[in-house]
Amino acid sequence: MTTTLAQDLKDAAALLARANDVTLLGHVRPDADALGSALALGRALQLRGGVKVRVSVGEPEEMPETLRSLDVGGLYVPASELPESEQLLVALDTPTPGRLGKLAPRVDAVRAAGGDVLVIDHHASNVFYGTKHVVDDTAEATAVLVFALLAELGTEIDEPIARCLYAGLVTDTSGFRRARPSTHLMAAKLLEAGVDPDKVVREIVDDHPFAWLPMLSDVLAGARLEPEEARGFGLAYAVVTLDAARTVRGEEVEAVIDVVRSTREAGVAVVLKEAEPTGPRQRWQVSLRSTGGVDVSAAAGELGGGGHRQAAGCTAEGTAGEVLDRLRAALSRAPLL
Repeated sequence: MTTTLAQDLKDAAALLARANDVTLLGHVRPDADALGSALALGRALQLRGGVKVRVSVGEPEEMPETLRSLDVGGLYVPASELPESEQLLVALDTPTPGRLGKLAPRVDAVRAAGGDVLVIDHHASNVFYGTKHVVDDTAEATAVLVFALLAELGTEIDEPIARCLYAGLVTDTSGFRRARPSTHLMAAKLLEAGVDPDKVVREIVDDHPFAWLPMLSDVLAGARLEPEEARGFGLAYAVVTLDAARTVRGEEVEAVIDVVRSTREAGVAVVLKEAEPTGPRQRWQVSLRSTGGVDVSAAAGELGGGGHRQAAGCTAEGTAGEVLDRLRAALSRAPLL
């Protein structure tokens, strides 16, 4: 741990220690790292007593079904039911205010009112939009930083907190395939706190309704491989239309990228997921994954998104063909890793 990060953790812990009204936000369409980190820190504050704590995201209104078991303390509040303001806003796993969706204006509102915005994140694309920051792009997950912050706060990690952090770790490290020894040691401590790893992974990663299978069959039938794209590393892509996704949850749509990225012949995998249009043009949520040859965060950044070098995303408008053309061009310029 660097001297700067150690000081940032001390400053963040001091800020949280004196807070009595806190809203913790994850990014839109949250994954287990975003919500798990928020719920873990929120529960730690809740257990301290005398603190109003709420956890939310800008989209969707309801917590994803696969993550609901993490909210033991009932901290989740739909975005539409949040109070007008809070003394302290904590944004987790969210590199830019835009990733907060419709809740992004709260950042400026809190700062204008003299409140604090604490940003806890592990994305290299973080723009440092808070008043305090715990940002480390070498951390495999935001959960790693929350774990360190809880140690700074002197919080005893119970099973619900440990489960939230473990969920973030297991998803953002691709089942610990990209975890350092220190992160495995952290996972061991979480298991010692009582986490059932099989149950966590099944609920969050492996559990799908039967409707997922015909949806997947339909989508993968249209998947394509372009061996010369992505700077010669190969591109595999699939498109999930609103019609194809009508029988499944958002979790099933998000899981398609994990199937496409297993393609041996492609160093880059892309999935376009059609979203409800906000104007006359089609709108797509795009997931990109790299096996390590191409920096997909740079490609996503060209389209207004961001993320990690091997896992990134963006939102784009146009036909699927138009968006794919822009992605091909961006990938052709993306740095090599």
